[in-house]
Amino acid sequence: MKSIKLIMALLAGLLLTSLTVSAQDANFYIYLCLGQSNMEGNARYEAQDTLVSPRFQVLSAVDNKELGRVKGKWYPARAPLCRQRTGLTPVDYFGRTMIENLPENVRVGVVHVAVGGCKIELFQKDKRGEYIKTAPQWMLGMLKEYDNDPYARLVEMAKIAQKDGVIKGILLHQGESNTGEEEWPAKVKDVYDNLLADLNLKAEEVPLLAGEVVNADHGGTCAAMNPIIATLPQVIKNCAVVSSKGLSCAADHLHFDAAGYRVLGRRYAAAMLKMMGKELPTTEEVIKNTVEASSNMHGCDFPRLDKENRAYFRIFSPDVKRLQVDICGKKYDMDKDEQGWWTVKTDPLVVGFHYYFLLVDGFSVIDPMSCTYFGCSRMASGIEVPEGKEGDYYRPQNVPHGQVRTCTYYAESQQRFRRCVVYTPAEYEKNTKKRYPVLYLQHGMGEDETGWSTQGYMYNILDNQIAEGKCVPMIVVMESGDVEVGFRPRPGKNVNDERNLYGSSFATLMIN
Repeated sequence: MKSIKLIMALLAGLLLTSLTVSAQDANFYIYLCLGQSNMEGNARYEAQDTLVSPRFQVLSAVDNKELGRVKGKWYPARAPLCRQRTGLTPVDYFGRTMIENLPENVRVGVVHVAVGGCKIELFQKDKRGEYIKTAPQWMLGMLKEYDNDPYARLVEMAKIAQKDGVIKGILLHQGESNTGEEEWPAKVKDVYDNLLADLNLKAEEVPLLAGEVVNADHGGTCAAMNPIIATLPQVIKNCAVVSSKGLSCAADHLHFDAAGYRVLGRRYAAAMLKMMGKELPTTEEVIKNTVEASSNMHGCDFPRLDKENRAYFRIFSPDVKRLQVDICGKKYDMDKDEQGWWTVKTDPLVVGFHYYFLLVDGFSVIDPMSCTYFGCSRMASGIEVPEGKEGDYYRPQNVPHGQVRTCTYYAESQQRFRRCVVYTPAEYEKNTKKRYPVLYLQHGMGEDETGWSTQGYMYNILDNQIAEGKCVPMIVVMESGDVEVGFRPRPGKNVNDERNLYGSSFATLMIN
């Protein structure tokens, strides 16, 4: 009877082991994230930071009523990742960049435990107790959420995560509170070694990435710590340091701003991917796998477009602190490398013409790499995302071509000279006595009389339609309509009356 019970117990154990192994997804990569305020997230997150692929998950280390999260459960990794009332962290864009550059069957999960203002001693098993006795009053509430033992909470959550995936790395951002301490790398190694031991991990399979604090090039308050952080790979073999050079920061010069966190997170991902043997595409590889936008200035390689209609921008501007691309109101933070080149890849864009601007330290300007167009009530850059063959109707074909002319005339109703743009069909010069129908073609608000010919390719459309017999030869007149500037009622005036006046000169111009 005893032998039968023993056999049954062994079979049950094997079955349980089998179920555990089968539940673990080898393509679910887990990363442990720890540190102080810059890892916790000090910048206010924006709407774009709350949109995330379901392939990027966070295991909530605390209950978070703000987002309806329960400790120990997986959720889409939208900001904030740490706790209630925390902000954007490097981890937000670490995860996004990882899934962009890993196979589609791979998911990324993060376990995130951080305490603003803490020293590395808070994560040392034998130093935690003494350190907490000296912790400032404002830190006590944060510590309480981790039951006064953030390290133990990190290990607890990591063991839950290990049931679902495989721990692939550890991300650290800490050091401000230990600035100047030469022994800091040894303390970090102590934390790293304990994590490896407590989670049964192998150092050669689980690298540690440590980020620099705000750099001296942005007046970093604790920048003196960066040379010490740089020595960490001398103490931990499977380790890399992530540069903060060129990253923008908050007014306190202690924390990064949102743009800085986004770029820093992508740098963490680039370092991790490199340690996995997969580097982010070089400029040469991007050029090889993309095409120039047709709207580029002559001789400019960028912007470029890939097969999924993502746009790639690359600009050299070493002295700028923050650079963004604003496409139809969606802002993309550009990454700055240590040579001063800024790059970004957008989401897939819908086909057609898009106005865009560069935001240089918050100031909106046109891109010198792009042709310029009048739109959005000002001169703007533009990028043409091409259609497939179905877009041949607006492309030049081997057919007779008309002309687009700029004409100046005197408007009696306004007592001033005005400009209009006129299309004449290919046969116009040959049939001087023929009368043609006239189409008065009006642009949209915020554009001007050049829009339909420059952005809209109306001359190609008419040439092709006339050649195919789909429309008769005609003259097309394009005037401004006095709606170049968006509707803005004058202060103290009735809005409806103002709206009736807006663009009202157009009818008089057309009739008289």
